[in-house]
Amino acid sequence: MTLTETPVVSVDDEPARLAAVRRYNILDTPPDGAFDRVAALAARLFDVPIATVTIVDEDRIWFKAQQGLPEGIRQIGRDPGLCASAIMENCPYVVTDALHDPRTLDNPLVHGELGVRFYAAAPITTADGYRLGTINVLDVKPREIDPEAVEVLSELAGIVMDELELRLTAMTTVRAERERRLQAEQEQLRLETITATLQRTLLPPALPSVPGMESATLYHVASPDQLGGDFYDVFHLDDGRWAFFLGDVCGKGAPAAALTSLTRYTLRAAAIYDPDPVAVLHNLNTVLLQEYDADDPTYCTVLFGVITPVEDGFSVTLAGGGHPPALAVRASGAVELVHPAGGLLVGLFTTPSFESVTFHLGPGDGLLLYTDGLTEARLPGGHLFGEDRLAELAATLAGTNAQRLVSEIQNLLTGFGPGLADDTAILALTVPAAAPPTSSASSSSVLSPSLSSFASRTSSEVSQ
Repeated sequence: MTLTETPVVSVDDEPARLAAVRRYNILDTPPDGAFDRVAALAARLFDVPIATVTIVDEDRIWFKAQQGLPEGIRQIGRDPGLCASAIMENCPYVVTDALHDPRTLDNPLVHGELGVRFYAAAPITTADGYRLGTINVLDVKPREIDPEAVEVLSELAGIVMDELELRLTAMTTVRAERERRLQAEQEQLRLETITATLQRTLLPPALPSVPGMESATLYHVASPDQLGGDFYDVFHLDDGRWAFFLGDVCGKGAPAAALTSLTRYTLRAAAIYDPDPVAVLHNLNTVLLQEYDADDPTYCTVLFGVITPVEDGFSVTLAGGGHPPALAVRASGAVELVHPAGGLLVGLFTTPSFESVTFHLGPGDGLLLYTDGLTEARLPGGHLFGEDRLAELAATLAGTNAQRLVSEIQNLLTGFGPGLADDTAILALTVPAAAPPTSSASSSSVLSPSLSSFASRTSSEVSQ
């Protein structure tokens, strides 16, 4: 930068100059190799014992770098001072013999222990014309300096200013990046909070207590910043029976949330009007076709059932619309696939086919409903977990209560890691056994070997 390129700023505007000093955040920073090298280079080029890079603060001269001063000197008072005088000029400040120069006759640096006789300084000037400080060369004997040497001193001051600008740019970039990162983290937290809150509104806060039956649920969202499309519910019907459903809508995010909300409340309302499971699914199909454009169809899969208390347990009528089969886990250890015939996707066809099946749950029996995120999860090695492995796991849990059944599946989900790429919902309904198994003191002592054996077989199948 040449002197003609530097704007002229009034030397009386000291507050603005000090603001410029603060802008570069250079005061009281530790020694720095870049500035130390400039001071050492100045001392060699001018063959002087002392060279400094200084910043002029409000009441002090602070040395960013120095060559030849006593060890430990980092600052001196500003008034009276050579540097404080030099920044009053818009060009290099040269004193060839301080004892005879009227500007320095009374300066303590001249008459004191240092005994300065020669002093030359070039201002470190910002692009907007503020002089932050100076680069100085000093000698204890008088000497002359030619115009070319003065120009070199100005170039060294320009190098110092360029370094300060680079550092300011770096600090500004880092600060902006930090602020952007913090803003992004806050936005992500806000999004996750909103998503979690909205997700909770799409699911029942808690399942009601069904007399004579235990129930438990699990909901795993694959991505914390996405709304899941799985849903479930259990609710009481006016005639003493209970209804339940579990399903999965197409899509993710806000559109899926809107569809989930519509589906869940339509199922509840339809069951109040006509609790027959097939009628409920037909009602839902009609609503979805009316609400969504035929050119952009939206659909869901669902199992809807009605529980009727009977003398020795419960009678369950279940209808399905394109959903994976439920598992009836018998107290004996047998596992039956409950898959109503027909069962097309809900919301796609104007004349869908839905059927229902009725079965019995007695003491120790359970019913497991799940979404395909569970069976389509991938084991290490890329194999699908699949319905067969789920049935094997369910068999090892025969006779347990709903919460234990869900907890074991939750442990399984945790083990999938990145292999679990889709949302998963679980609904378990169990009928307490009439008496605990006579072969063990607790269910956990019986289940642990079975689960261990299941895990070993699964691992062996994957390795093959």
